[in-house]
Amino acid sequence: MSQNTIKTMQTNNTVVYAGVDVAKATLQLHLQGQQTEFNNTPKGLHQLCAQLQKAPTVHVVCEATGGYERALVKALHQEQIPVSVTNPARVRAAAQAQGQRAKTDPIDARMLTDYGQRYQPDPTPPTSATQDRLVALTQWLKQLVHGRALAKTQAEHHQDPFVGRQHAKLMTHLQSQIAAVEKQIEALLEQDAALKRRVDCLDEIEGVGPRTAWMVLAHLPELGRLNRQEVGALAGLAPWTRESGMMKGKSCIGGGRPEVRLALYMAALSAARCNPVLRSLYKRLRAKGKAAKVALTAVMRRLLTYMNHRIKALPSETATATAKKSKTP
Repeated sequence: MSQNTIKTMQTNNTVVYAGVDVAKATLQLHLQGQQTEFNNTPKGLHQLCAQLQKAPTVHVVCEATGGYERALVKALHQEQIPVSVTNPARVRAAAQAQGQRAKTDPIDARMLTDYGQRYQPDPTPPTSATQDRLVALTQWLKQLVHGRALAKTQAEHHQDPFVGRQHAKLMTHLQSQIAAVEKQIEALLEQDAALKRRVDCLDEIEGVGPRTAWMVLAHLPELGRLNRQEVGALAGLAPWTRESGMMKGKSCIGGGRPEVRLALYMAALSAARCNPVLRSLYKRLRAKGKAAKVALTAVMRRLLTYMNHRIKALPSETATATAKKSKTP
């Protein structure tokens, strides 16, 4: 069922919002004033979906919980039940605005229902199997690279010969694991021509390498479908100020998707040296007295804006297929 079909159904009928508080072991459902707890297992998910299907035009609202919500979201998409994965900070702020300071699973589920009724969030679209695998592979790659960097910093402190030999083996193992993951990602891209075109498009930008392209496209699949303000906010790079009366606070960034921000930070370090346009931007801001991190953040934001523009300018799959067909004798 397409997102347009879901929105049409919800427009023609009264939407029943259901909050689901997701924990590692349990799923707390608040539906039409009733609380029900299910196990966060395949059997529990099946029971929860069966309960939801008893309510017409139900729309589930849950929070992003670091991965525990993924099985729930996948099960709901398979059953064609619309679901919105919301920012936990927003839901908590909405609860506190109503004077709700206590926090339990039943209260959180009820607050999620209330959040859905008040703000009517858009359904979270389903992701492809390729996108899910790219996320899993890039997350594992990030952990391996971090582990290798940590091991490198510890190398000079090993005085014992045995520890030194074991450390060398660990470094070799980590390097082979990184190479294996990168090979898996490259094989995955060969199976998805559209995703490979997007990666190649970003890789052409000076300062952006394959790892940055993989990470950004894995954790920011909306790239190319947003305007510059939206993409900056989604990555947590949109500056916000704190001012009141005579107090003039400094602009800060925050929120958004930290994986994207980390990938852009490393790319910006390179782009500020080798990309002529971004190097000029960085030097100009530094000459104005801006702190190095402030100037680098501006480079990150400009780089992401350009990446968004490049992806947006790519021809659609339909146009590409038509062009290929027209060239066929």
